[in-house]
Amino acid sequence: MKRICCIAIVLISSFGFTQNLITYEKPPTFNECESEAVDQVKSCFNFTLNNFIYANFKVPQIAIDEDFKGDVQLLFEVNKDGEFKIIYVDAIYDELKEESKRVFELLPKVKPATYNGKPTFIQYSIGITIPLTEPVKVKEASVGELGLIERNSLSATLSDEYDDIAKGLKPYEQLEYDSELNVPFTHAYYARFDDEMNAIGTNSHTAAKPFVYSDVARYYDIKAEKKSLAKDVDSWFDRKLYNEHLVEVQSNDYWFTVDPILDLQIGKDTEADFNSTWNNTRGLFIQAGLGKRFNLTASVYESQGRFADYFNQFAEDLRGSGAEAAIIPGRGIAKRFKNDAYDYPVAEAYLSYTPAAFLNIQFGHGKNFIGDGYRSLFQSDVTSPHPFLKLNATFWKIKYTSTWMWLRDARNEVRVDGAFLTKYMANHYLSWNLSKRLNIGLFESVIWADTNGRGFDVNYLNPIIFFRAIEFQTGQDAGNAILGLSAKYKWNNKVNIYGQFVLDEFSLSDVTGGDKSWKNKFGFQLGAKYFNAFEVDNLLLQAEYNQVRPYTYSHNSIILNYANVNQPMAHLWGSNFRELVLIGRYNYKRWFADAKFIIGQRGFDFNTDEDSFNYGGNIFGDERDRASDTGIRIGQGNRTNSFMTELQAGYLLNPATNLKLFTNIIYRDFNPEAITASTMASNTIWFSIGVRTDLFNWYNDF
Repeated sequence: MKRICCIAIVLISSFGFTQNLITYEKPPTFNECESEAVDQVKSCFNFTLNNFIYANFKVPQIAIDEDFKGDVQLLFEVNKDGEFKIIYVDAIYDELKEESKRVFELLPKVKPATYNGKPTFIQYSIGITIPLTEPVKVKEASVGELGLIERNSLSATLSDEYDDIAKGLKPYEQLEYDSELNVPFTHAYYARFDDEMNAIGTNSHTAAKPFVYSDVARYYDIKAEKKSLAKDVDSWFDRKLYNEHLVEVQSNDYWFTVDPILDLQIGKDTEADFNSTWNNTRGLFIQAGLGKRFNLTASVYESQGRFADYFNQFAEDLRGSGAEAAIIPGRGIAKRFKNDAYDYPVAEAYLSYTPAAFLNIQFGHGKNFIGDGYRSLFQSDVTSPHPFLKLNATFWKIKYTSTWMWLRDARNEVRVDGAFLTKYMANHYLSWNLSKRLNIGLFESVIWADTNGRGFDVNYLNPIIFFRAIEFQTGQDAGNAILGLSAKYKWNNKVNIYGQFVLDEFSLSDVTGGDKSWKNKFGFQLGAKYFNAFEVDNLLLQAEYNQVRPYTYSHNSIILNYANVNQPMAHLWGSNFRELVLIGRYNYKRWFADAKFIIGQRGFDFNTDEDSFNYGGNIFGDERDRASDTGIRIGQGNRTNSFMTELQAGYLLNPATNLKLFTNIIYRDFNPEAITASTMASNTIWFSIGVRTDLFNWYNDF
């Protein structure tokens, strides 16, 4: 029986699961095409491949018997040696898959594609549609279509819709680096472009984080940085491991990337009874753009882990009297895994829309940060991800950020029918570049709870009104408002000085009276950064001092504390503390090293039958249980001195995905004056090694 066949082949350079970071100057060349003009080599390659498949492809009997009409999809590569390699094949019958592989194994070696005169690899996708007819040779209509066969050159039976999609695909151009997506916020990575963003004369605004790529692109070329770190590798596996996203797709109207997420580590805590610490995180990270104004990203994590003993104890203390096994700091609620570990799934996602050049709108589930330091006294990322709506408006020398958040109180005493109490938070942050060197910021925030059917109070929806005025109109116990002032001064292009002042409550008469009233609830931060320190490129040194008075961020209505899922929304330590942070960061090509030293003093509650007072360090405590009205000092209560050192070094495996190999050493000395059930002395060394997709900050320094 004579085969009645029609081959419809769509060849698209760098399509599907992988894409080149480079383009080729000359496509692969069959021997039959040696005499063709340069502008016809691609057309000849297409026809010769079509003809070879037509001559050798034998439709399996099962497809004939069942009168199959459909196609076989293949992704293949012509490597730098001119050999055809199938990467992926998909068809309804296994017999069609095997036949496709058999035919490609018969293909002869060809002259490989060239780039800059040197052999290189190139990838194509191909669709073989059955039933078929013999291909017809035509001249190339357009050489500039990246290997796309003109539809009229074949007896194609693919739908117009499929052809239109295929013709729109092109090599991936790393579009995320110019998009309205957020640069994943980690202190270590942001240090790479901190000096460029803070150069004298730039009109940048560096407090509200994470930054969007398009904002950073004005001052620092992330795309060029990634390309400079690319390894000279050829195989598909090596490119995906060292240089590229796992999946990269781009057309004229959209693009997306897909990558696995890993955080696999193992270690040892010298103070723990168990043999080892470990973490096992697997996940998926998706980035996408639709047009030029709409972007989205999503990340899903499935994690199990057992950490250092002090970390585990802190996580279990966070749950309070709840039924959960623990609350993993910065991640979320965990259930018990086996006997001594935790299972803590996490999901984050957001939509980013830029209707005009001066306005970006984001809606999603994640975290935000306001400040130029390692810590923030306004809003930090130490808590669990939560729903948010954020507006960033940038004009003249001003950036104005409004954020609305949906939070949870996971303590057992405030649950209703087993459900966590819903809280809401709204804040405004105005960043103003007063001069080429000086920036000031004004901050206000209010938190209120879903009690008595109040729900989301539309009074706080106005993005420019003052929250204190609303709080007064709705009742002082209806919300907890906080004010803040920030400043940054660029001493020169190597040194800048920054600070924050946060005010929760203030009594001027008590200040002038000098009796250190409990009503004076405030804190401040003062820090400095030294870029390219001592003429060493990419060496950042940072010193920061933080101090917050007792009872700051708390409220006489315990549901109005400045927290989410039992974790502070500002500084990790809550209140009633002073802290000195010293940080050094260095990177050279793919190598990196960080050192952090933290010296602190805190005041904890005793939580005993003899002394059940609230000394102001626990922001979840009731202010009415305070130890006294006057004589309030930082460190009051169970005074605890602590010292912590964290050293990390590693190698960046893949700049596109931020996949890192690392080793981490933590030394922690924690010395309370009184040993209680809730405040234990600790002296530990925690060593760990692992591989991690670094997309967010891990804080181990509590």
